[in-house]
Amino acid sequence: MHMAIITVNGKEAPISPAAPHTTVLDFLRERGLTGTKEGCAEGECGACSVLVARPGVNKPTDWVAVNACLVPVAALDGQEVITSEGLATAGAPGEPAELHPVQEEMAVRGGSQCGYCTPGFICSMASEYYRPDRCAQPRAEAEAADATDADSHSEHGPNGFDLHALSGNLCRCTGYRPIRDAAFAVGAPAENDPLAQRREQSPPAPVATAYTRDDSAFLRPATLADALRLLRERPDAVVVAGSTDWGVEVNIRSRRAGCVVAVDRLPELRELRVESDHIEIGAAQTLTEIERRLDGSVPLLAELFPQFASRLIRNSATLGGNLGTGSPIGDSPPVLLALEASVVLAGADGEREVPLADYFTGYRQSVRRPGELIRAVRVPLPLAPVTAFHKIAKRRFDDISSVAVAFALDIEDGTVRKARIGLGGVAATPIRALAAEAALEGGPWTAETVEAAARVLRDEGTPMDDHRASAGYRSAMLGQSLLKLYARTTEAVSS
Repeated sequence: MHMAIITVNGKEAPISPAAPHTTVLDFLRERGLTGTKEGCAEGECGACSVLVARPGVNKPTDWVAVNACLVPVAALDGQEVITSEGLATAGAPGEPAELHPVQEEMAVRGGSQCGYCTPGFICSMASEYYRPDRCAQPRAEAEAADATDADSHSEHGPNGFDLHALSGNLCRCTGYRPIRDAAFAVGAPAENDPLAQRREQSPPAPVATAYTRDDSAFLRPATLADALRLLRERPDAVVVAGSTDWGVEVNIRSRRAGCVVAVDRLPELRELRVESDHIEIGAAQTLTEIERRLDGSVPLLAELFPQFASRLIRNSATLGGNLGTGSPIGDSPPVLLALEASVVLAGADGEREVPLADYFTGYRQSVRRPGELIRAVRVPLPLAPVTAFHKIAKRRFDDISSVAVAFALDIEDGTVRKARIGLGGVAATPIRALAAEAALEGGPWTAETVEAAARVLRDEGTPMDDHRASAGYRSAMLGQSLLKLYARTTEAVSS
């Protein structure tokens, strides 16, 4: 029988006797690796971040930072993990360890006071430090990119460091300037850096896992067929990919499951194909993988990704998970609705394709049948030439939206030939703004048309009052989003 083992800082450690719901965070701390800390237990603060060896985009392996507080340790069976303690290089007997370049810069630039958040910052910073194409962007290009983004505040360093890599890490006492200074000071990894060299080798292959203790089980099937068979046999099973949603339920609401089925490494759910008439995105690819593999070829998705939670969450979260939860305030559904995407549902009886506009049936409900999985998302081609995603929230990044609006317009010779508008946060499900679309289509792209359509858009959905926003504010923001889009398009034409 396969023994569930995780490799931590180069040493193998059996997962047993941990319970199947035990998080990587608790597993590490119980073994004395207390640099990994619990701050929020829901993926908001980054104090728990660690590095995991994952399939790479530009190299065989990427060192990816993830929230250890959300991931079940059984999900890393057969995988490699590096903690903040594992970044330093052991010194000679009787000599102190040699600090990692990221640790060294954080120390000399005053990036730590109480130190509680520091190990998490260091792991997230190390993930960006080892990003293969980080040093490929010349200083002039980085400065030019910031100059064209009024909201950037120099978020790309002269060393190619993207500060968004730290967007999921919070510090409450040091202040972010010295941390930013440390991030912008690190150079390229040395040629003999073992973690840099590790990127040239393949990551650990996924292993089929059947980890059971105390009448609860964590199961990782090897194939989609195996997964569908398991779901048929265990209709009570909880399906997880990145665990960014289920992990919160386990930690904050003390939810437990008799059976958890992990689908994040199923090869059938991890493909990305560009066909002549559509793009197919595997439901178990992480948002970071999708972002880097598409490389801006779908501008509306490219606009979504930086606003979707934090880099730490995007390193684990998937489109399949975001759609599977059925949340009315998920960030991806409005964008995918505007793109006229469909979902491919796989079941024991075969596959079926459902337009996303017909997928949601009620609050956190969908047409997905028991035993079915979301295998892929399909985005039809060609893409609309005018797109925008507006997320209205209390913070610029790493926040839950009060309202989310996605636009995809085809404007030809000054006339709106086609309009698709996806909305989130204004109804029990994500919806299409059908009335506003009709108000735009066939009309001229002028201030009069847009103002009339904005009045229609304000009345779409059934917004409610809650702690994030009032119904009136949500309605106002719908109309304002269309006016903002029009202003930006006319500015682009006039310039």
